[in-house]
Amino acid sequence: MAQLSPLLKQATPVVVDHGEGVYLYDVDGKRHLDFTAGIGVTSTGHCHPHVVRAAQEQIGKLVHGQYTTVMHRPLLELTERLGAVLPNGLDSLFYANSGSEAVEAALRLARQATKRPNVVVMQGGFHGRTVAAASMTTSGTRFSAGIGPLMAGVHVAPFPYAYHYGWDEQTATKFALRELDFLFQTVSAPNETAAIFVEPVLGEGGYVPANTEFMAGLRERADRHGILLVVDEIQTGFGRTGKFWGHDHFDVSPDIVLIAKGLASGFPLSGIAASQELMAKAFPGSQGGTYGGNAVSCAAAIATLEVIQRENLVENAAERGRQLLEGARVIADKTPAIGEVRGLGLLVGSEFTTADGEPDAATAAAAQQTASKNGLLLLTCGPYMNVVRMVPPLVVNAEQVDDALRIWGEVVASVTGS
Repeated sequence: MAQLSPLLKQATPVVVDHGEGVYLYDVDGKRHLDFTAGIGVTSTGHCHPHVVRAAQEQIGKLVHGQYTTVMHRPLLELTERLGAVLPNGLDSLFYANSGSEAVEAALRLARQATKRPNVVVMQGGFHGRTVAAASMTTSGTRFSAGIGPLMAGVHVAPFPYAYHYGWDEQTATKFALRELDFLFQTVSAPNETAAIFVEPVLGEGGYVPANTEFMAGLRERADRHGILLVVDEIQTGFGRTGKFWGHDHFDVSPDIVLIAKGLASGFPLSGIAASQELMAKAFPGSQGGTYGGNAVSCAAAIATLEVIQRENLVENAAERGRQLLEGARVIADKTPAIGEVRGLGLLVGSEFTTADGEPDAATAAAAQQTASKNGLLLLTCGPYMNVVRMVPPLVVNAEQVDDALRIWGEVVASVTGS
């Protein structure tokens, strides 16, 4: 009898029967508050009626129209709709299926357009599991261990993770930018550097937000040296942070934006956006793929954009995010086991540490597992897996946030004895 690979590590024992909004219902009928959202994917909640209806209607018309062979209406309409929300000047789109594919497409574009071999990524960043994307990922060795040698030409610069360094944010930011300049002098000359890749909020790296000074520093250096600034919005885009794009918080303009996850409410769809001028500098035929821009996924993405707008989900993410962050901080204040609570919008992480300030993965795992048993689904992240993250659907309401915080408070008290 066939079985799933034992290499797949399950975060919870839940076997789902169906989902509705912020809830998942298991095969025994138990209801769970889903504060994982499929790792930030089900932005409009589980099975939003408008998204379901759009997908059902499209399935009856066309399931797959390979988009370098034929065009279809959902693809063209989605491109037009995205044009209204993409950052200024980014008017050309390439579609794929997964975040890793989007990362690799951006890498290919950057290298071909600039004719430079190297890229700079941030310490703690996550960009995917395929070989090139894993080579660019530093949020944990589990994503790249055992598959070396990794892709050459990737160089790592510090991210202003103030809590990790034990500094204030300004000190961490100045350090990170100074080390980036040092990298350009010692490892990858600017005229050999094609792009800088950065997440507005480190995702797998521990839910650590960037800041305006840091992002402005990246933009200034990119402009000065003719380097492309690539902003990975795979987890932070489409309202997740309380603004439509995560980088909107920091008043910075990217050259390339990566999109996926919340774009299609659970249907596989990703892409990159750049200017027509930049896209034209790459090699003809260098972009493509069998399933990219799938008709059903595109229809779901159009419906997702409509729901985000009609239901004011960006504004809701900002309001509920403040509620969630403040509530999680109140809980953390009652126990020394949580060293910091941080986040942006509906991305909130609680970092567990020991009495001497060392990462405490065991207590984080115990809290996450206990929460699961009590009907609140959460995930861990961070290089040491000592951060418990909350990433609910954008449709979450105040009562549901309060319910999650109630459960979380009880869980933290029980596993820490505080």
